[in-house]
This record gives sequence, structure tokens and C-alpha cells, in this order.
Amino acid sequence: MSLRPLGKTLLLLSLTLSGAAFASPVTDEANLHFKAIAGGDVYLLMRGYDKDASLQWVGGPLDGIYKGDARLRELWTKFSASQGQLEHKVSDLQESANPKGATVTANVEFKGKATIKVRYVLTYRDGKLVNEIWQIDPNLAVSY
Repeated sequence: MSLRPLGKTLLLLSLTLSGAAFASPVTDEANLHFKAIAGGDVYLLMRGYDKDASLQWVGGPLDGIYKGDARLRELWTKFSASQGQLEHKVSDLQESANPKGATVTANVEFKGKATIKVRYVLTYRDGKLVNEIWQIDPNLAVSY
């Protein structure tokens, strides 16, 4: 008699009880979004948005509300051109979900010409990013 299935079950139960988390598709999308920002990949960024998505940028020189494909593309093109390649770190990422959608919150630090600390809130519906809040917070603690 093989104990392999029981061993796998116990391992999964152990990971669950220890607090280990498995990434969901929405969490994966959020991490891809942050990576695309850091890499200046406007094409990859835009593919994640719903056609009527909006972004609330709070603080800094790009402060404002951006809505729709054209405005978001313009924003990220401008940001990427001014910042170049960035390193990024994500901490305190949390996801809340129900059948209607999901919200991801995270602290993200982008480093390049300048260090930009951002408190992020992303809202997804039907797998697409519909609302984004980019809150610049110079005092944000990003843990690694």
C-alpha cells in the first residue's frame, strides 16, 4: 500500500495550517502589473486593463484621474519615458475576493532615478483591471 497520496495531503494540510499562501490568478495579474510598470512595458500594462478602466494617481507630478485606454496609455508612456527601467519590491500584498470581483492591496517600492513608494489598490472584475489607485506615500514602509 502506497502512502504517497496521504503524504501529499498531509503536506498540503501542513502548508495551509502554517499560513503558506498560494497565488491566485488575480494576485498573479497584480504582480505582473507591477513588473510591467518597473520594466516600462506599456503593451503588457495595457493588456490587463478593462477598456473603461480608471486610475487615481494621488501625489507627485502625475497627480490626477486617468480614464480609458488612450489616457492610460499616454500616462504609462510618459511615466516609462521619464523613469526608465526600475527595480521593484512588493510587500503586504493582500487579496479580497467574492464572485463579483477582487481587490488587491500592496505596498510597492519602485527604484530607479528616484525611489517611489506607492500604496496600491487594484480592483478586478471578470479578470480585468477596472480601477487602480496609485497613492504616493514617501513614509510607506516596504518590508522585504
